[in-house]
Amino acid sequence: MIDLQDKNHYPTLEAISEYVRNPVFAQFCLEIKSTYKCNERIEYSSCSWEKGWNIKFKKAGKTLCTVYPRECYFTVMIVIGRKEKAFVEAILPECTIELSEIFNQTKEGNGQRWLMIDLEDKGNLYNDVFRLIQIRRNS
Repeated sequence: MIDLQDKNHYPTLEAISEYVRNPVFAQFCLEIKSTYKCNERIEYSSCSWEKGWNIKFKKAGKTLCTVYPRECYFTVMIVIGRKEKAFVEAILPECTIELSEIFNQTKEGNGQRWLMIDLEDKGNLYNDVFRLIQIRRNS
């Protein structure tokens, strides 16, 4: 088992997948890589809020999302900025209640909301996350 807090041990995506122990994690990574023709970037964050290894998916210099591995699930962070806000607000009525609640409960700062979305299955919330990533990509 890997220690995601150990800055000196660079984990592979496969090792992180074994840590998460949820097949949806590997599916998510594969889907985002194939859809957006991008690769993962495994980075260590020293941030006191979320210290440890995470996975960033970037396209054309823009971070589409950051994935924080957990045991049995993972958290996807998507930044909704000024450019994306109106598009996200337009689709919210079609999205899951969970996503609407996350959006509405996340405080806005400097024109951004940093949405933290926990995923453990490939249900409607999973699909909503990909809708947000698409908006982020197109903005």
